[in-house]
Amino acid sequence: MSEQMESLLAGMVDAGCRAEEIEKAERILQAGRLSELTRFLKQCRCGLLDRMHESQKRVDLMDYLIRKTENQSIK
Repeated sequence: MSEQMESLLAGMVDAGCRAEEIEKAERILQAGRLSELTRFLKQCRCGLLDRMHESQKRVDLMDYLIRKTENQSIK
């Protein structure tokens, strides 16, 4: 495996990509289909953004619950 491929796959791991996404990226890269790899990486990025937005919604809900609890204890 080339150093460039190892670096790309390690970056995907660090970015939080799923194992199946990393394996697919590896297959695409090994086949030398760089434009397809670029499209696939953009899809992975969208998936990460979706997961981030879901996490943000959960954080916002926790903030709401904290404020609600603090307001009830003040009264």
